Amino acid sequence: MLDAVVVGAGPNGLTAAVELARRGFSVALFEARDTVGGGARTEELTLPGFRHDPCSAAHPLGINSPAFRAMPLERYGLKWLHPELPMAHPFPDGTAAVLARSVAETAASFGPRDAGAYRRLLEPFLGRWDTLARDFMSLPLTALPRDPVTLARFGLAGLPPSTWLMRRFCDERAKTLFAGLVAHVMAPLNGFATGAIGLVFALSAHARGWPVARGGSQSVSDALAAYLEDLGGTVHTDYEVKRLDDLPPARAYVFDTSPTALARIAGFGRYYDGYRYGPGVFKIDYALDGPVPWTAPEARRAGTVQIGANSAEIGTALRAVFREGRAPDPPFLITVQPGVADPTRAPEGKQVFWAYGHVPHGWTGDLTDAIERQLERFAPGFRDRVLARATAGPPELAARNANYVGGDIASGAVSGLQLLLRPKLSLFPYHTPHPAVFICSSATPPGPGVHGMSGHNAAKAVWRRLRQA
Repeated sequence: MLDAVVVGAGPNGLTAAVELARRGFSVALFEARDTVGGGARTEELTLPGFRHDPCSAAHPLGINSPAFRAMPLERYGLKWLHPELPMAHPFPDGTAAVLARSVAETAASFGPRDAGAYRRLLEPFLGRWDTLARDFMSLPLTALPRDPVTLARFGLAGLPPSTWLMRRFCDERAKTLFAGLVAHVMAPLNGFATGAIGLVFALSAHARGWPVARGGSQSVSDALAAYLEDLGGTVHTDYEVKRLDDLPPARAYVFDTSPTALARIAGFGRYYDGYRYGPGVFKIDYALDGPVPWTAPEARRAGTVQIGANSAEIGTALRAVFREGRAPDPPFLITVQPGVADPTRAPEGKQVFWAYGHVPHGWTGDLTDAIERQLERFAPGFRDRVLARATAGPPELAARNANYVGGDIASGAVSGLQLLLRPKLSLFPYHTPHPAVFICSSATPPGPGVHGMSGHNAAKAVWRRLRQA
């Protein structure tokens, strides 16, 4: 009998399997697709030689992950590549605010009235980032805080809505960039704890940047899988699990799946019926005949580029999706241009590029024209560079990855108490009604992102049970 079986080979399932194997437990991992990866894959979606990341592409939480940093993933081919600027936010006048590795450079891009306010906001946390990241990514109850004072101070700044935090800034440049940071997790700007979201993304950039993985996000998953196999674990792909009886006997079962799928497979009935899924996204992967022709020079040097004219436009786009149930026009866009740092992604002189906008849950429309009109505002002539495009709305995203219910790439609404307490209002979120069954997906704390910490935290709960048995 195996000690543990893990279902789902996304970053969290892979991490949970590695953590258990590192501690001497026998582990087998089962994945329905023909390759490991989940939200960290790389495929030729458009033309031969153009390597696209169907979901996550830039990895601020990956390089800062306490779980990943404790593993020798570089031995298995993972190499982080850094663009000159982690992120840029261009404006219609051809200028841009930036999120640079340097706090001073970032603050200077906001203008003199807000430079000092930005430095004062981040100063208490900069020198304590590694401890702070471990503390808030390990909650709840998987580890005692190492620096409870800093964690409490972070909570005071981050738990209120981001609109409160943005009152520290006088001018629109800083407010707009910060609003864009919050929108990365598809949260309304006036939502609970949204200030913390913006702070996490800013601090992660200043600590270690927003890199891409050389060769594509698949490199993250492949490194985890290779490490797992070296530890004695086994990986089985093309293996769809429809019920627990499909799996070999084990002392524990760990699911990197949506709560909905887990309830269906394990026979939990309506146990997760209260779990809320959030908005979807409409994503386009492009093969380009050269770089994106951004008007703002800073955007040409950035790995990630946020697109929204001002904080009001971003807020309006989010309200359209969250409150009104319609696709926004103009949409707020998150875009990534991996070729700025990684020339291996496309043939010489060409580029891969992706952009997505938020849409209502399960939306079946086409946002292509709205996305490209928005891109043309900040990069005139963009359409002339397009060689091919691959579009994916909520139905296509859910078909590619079963965890993206209704196109929700966060695997659950990141709003209200569910931002912190997911998938149930419980101090033991990785446990389920069955004592031998656990959940480790992004539907558990600390939530979405390629960081493996949900898997790491769940693995702790599993090995505690295995050692007690």
